[in-house]
Amino acid sequence: MAAVILEAQGLSRAFGGLRAVDNVDLTLQEGEVHALIGPNGAGKTTLVSLLSGRLTPDAGHIRFDGQDITRLPAHARVARGIAYTFQITSIYAGLSVFDNLALAVQRSRPRDLTAAVQAAALRVGLEGELQAEAGALSYGHQRLLEIGMGLALAPRLLILDEPTQGLANGEINDFMTLVRGLKGTTVLLIEHNMDVVMALADRITVLHFGQVLASGSPAAIRADAAVQAAYLGGADAAD
Repeated sequence: MAAVILEAQGLSRAFGGLRAVDNVDLTLQEGEVHALIGPNGAGKTTLVSLLSGRLTPDAGHIRFDGQDITRLPAHARVARGIAYTFQITSIYAGLSVFDNLALAVQRSRPRDLTAAVQAAALRVGLEGELQAEAGALSYGHQRLLEIGMGLALAPRLLILDEPTQGLANGEINDFMTLVRGLKGTTVLLIEHNMDVVMALADRITVLHFGQVLASGSPAAIRADAAVQAAYLGGADAAD
């Protein structure tokens, strides 16, 4: 069995009277693609915000690579090897594609910044758009740029929040090929496209009303009666 790279225990976070995340346990194994799914309002984005340091839990603990990171801010988690791409694009719209990628690439202090940026662009199919203004790209290409920026950080854990939203079918296929080629990087995938989830995930965790409803292989999740009733039977997956 692969080593555990991230372990969350008893995570909870409330907003007023709403418990968005309620006593959640989650374990990610090194090198796996782990999908997080659930119906609208299940708490997926809140959970990954806790994991990435954008939010602080009311209760529970998070360990990454054996170290407690529960109270570490987001920038310190990036330095530890956790990259989080957002559900809504967070690129620098007024800068070029090259400059957006360079801001991420330079964190790893490459010997040749230009070559590293070109390599990052090639991975997400934007090698022909390096001089374009990021804000002028199509929404789908902005999503790819954001994924490229995340990969440019050379993370050990890459959290992808609705990465295929806005992508054309061909771009989705390219994205799936990209994820399959990420050797050694753990991916936590929050995704509404169940074809993508079932094709990519090694394991799946299902959230429902802020709690873990089920966790297991794609086949086990597909066959789970409770998951069928709560989600796979036709509920909208958007969070």
